Amino acid sequence: MQLQAVPIEFPADTNVIVGHAHFIKTVEDLYEICATTLPGGRYGIAFSEASGARLVRCEGNDEELREAAAGTAARIGAGHTFVIFLRQAFPINVLNAVKQCAEVCTVHCATANPTEILVAETDAGRGVVGVVDGQPPLGVEGEAGIEWRKGFLRKIGYKR
Repeated sequence: MQLQAVPIEFPADTNVIVGHAHFIKTVEDLYEICATTLPGGRYGIAFSEASGARLVRCEGNDEELREAAAGTAARIGAGHTFVIFLRQAFPINVLNAVKQCAEVCTVHCATANPTEILVAETDAGRGVVGVVDGQPPLGVEGEAGIEWRKGFLRKIGYKR
């Protein structure tokens, strides 16, 4: 077995969701979820088939993000993996709906941090075995950190 770290190449001002699903219909269902959940949001979606033609299937309402999702899925190269790039929206806006999609088995990450997808390769193929998302912690939150966090959440509208 070989292990490889595949870096996510983020288009400007985007977040990414990477996960595992199980059916060719996944790309269409994820498109419908984004279309109904993210009014005004821009997105590109790709899904790697694991059998048959073994193509990267793509959807989206933004060609740059659609191409970025397709390229990322192809670099990951693991069957049944999906990639969603979001702009003018955040994963929190769509993540529960994605997780509830009948075809979705796992969400590996939802982030805007520097990210690497850890891929294992065997004679049978490739699979995602983990994610490196951001940098390690520099300490434990104290009173100033708590105050900043609570203020930030209110500033961006997630708390009152």
